[in-house]
Amino acid sequence: MSKMLEAISSALSLSARECVRFTGEGELPSCYAVTELAAASVGAAALAVRQLIVAQGGRPAEVVVDRRLASLWFSWTLRPVGWELPPLWDPVAGDYRTADGWIRLHTNAPHHRDAALAVLKAPVERAAVARAVAGWRGAELEAAVVAQGGCAAMMRSSAEWAVHEQGRAVAGEPLIALSAQAGSFNAGWTPTPSRPLAGLKVLDLTRVLAGPVATRFLAGYGAEVLRIDPPGWNEPGVIPEVTLGKRCARLDLRREPDRAVFEQLLAEADVLVHGYRSDALEGLGYGEQMRRQLNPGLVDVALDAYGWSGPLSGRRGFDSLVQMSAGIAHRGMQWRGADKPVPLPVQALDHATGYLIAAAVVRGLLNRLAEGSATRARLSLARTALLLTELSPLEASGAQPLAAASDADLVPALEQTAWGEARRYRPPVAIDGAPMAWTRPASELGSSAPSW
Repeated sequence: MSKMLEAISSALSLSARECVRFTGEGELPSCYAVTELAAASVGAAALAVRQLIVAQGGRPAEVVVDRRLASLWFSWTLRPVGWELPPLWDPVAGDYRTADGWIRLHTNAPHHRDAALAVLKAPVERAAVARAVAGWRGAELEAAVVAQGGCAAMMRSSAEWAVHEQGRAVAGEPLIALSAQAGSFNAGWTPTPSRPLAGLKVLDLTRVLAGPVATRFLAGYGAEVLRIDPPGWNEPGVIPEVTLGKRCARLDLRREPDRAVFEQLLAEADVLVHGYRSDALEGLGYGEQMRRQLNPGLVDVALDAYGWSGPLSGRRGFDSLVQMSAGIAHRGMQWRGADKPVPLPVQALDHATGYLIAAAVVRGLLNRLAEGSATRARLSLARTALLLTELSPLEASGAQPLAAASDADLVPALEQTAWGEARRYRPPVAIDGAPMAWTRPASELGSSAPSW
């Protein structure tokens, strides 16, 4: 059994032995075991669903993970027909050389870009930004951008991260922090062995990319996912990718009428998945105590970037920034013999954490069925990064490279998205008798009413 799958299933108190089989060939090009991480995280989420099926009286079917398709699902699964996806990155986003190393600026959100440019006193022009960055030391620029409300991370080595106060804090955290308490529940969802999450109400308060991956997976097994965004928020580069199977609505939680709607949605939900910074919901009046008061039986799963303890625990962050902080981009640079940071070939921390979140949700449902308990789970990109770096071999395996995607990897049927027709990769995992399938195509943010 995969070491990574063993570590994940142990964190979730799931038994993977003789239940999960891997097929497919090829490896994503990296000095890290990215394909193993992809297959293990997808497999763990499906393993949890399989155990839920058994708990509901279904047949204990085998879980079959296609390592090749799991790797492809860690990239972009959608292939537009006659239209193009929006650009993924803002023109300013990327890696820049500082006076003493490298730093990454994450500027996809306009307010994050404005914060970085305010510190640098530079226009929205990549060359001007590069000139401005070159005059700063990395640590000082990182601190200044973060203090301004932006997102940045200087490149550190693995050794530097290991002795950094935040690196030490993350190393002391569990991969998935689970806790349970007595709860009272809504009437419950109405599953069948073929759709084990049918009718499950999942309130999705997440943005790019881990949280939306989790709720997309849950929708694939029948969950009713309702994503809530504030007015004006958009992530055009990824929305066609991650809204598959979901309804998307908008609420302004600073307006009393919208707060009343949100509180009713939360009270009726089975699951809440949220990816705001740890103090954001608290600041809106929806801290954990209030959430439990509104819904004592809620499966409450949260993620953040840099972990739940330590000095950076409340910091804004994204996959590409954590790769810089945790030494991943530095080791990639050494491995390739490059003169600049070399990230993972896909945003593997986001995607893997997404499947771990989905698995934690289902673990919560198992707890609810077995013990009548309400579950809380906490995950972070930085802790997933530690899983990858600890369990990857020190030397690249030299395995066969992953072959380029072809039409054979795609579902034959067209998906009628809000932007036009498209095709999507075949599901990366199969549970006999319970196919992963989505009943709703990808849709725009705010395209649905905020109701179940």
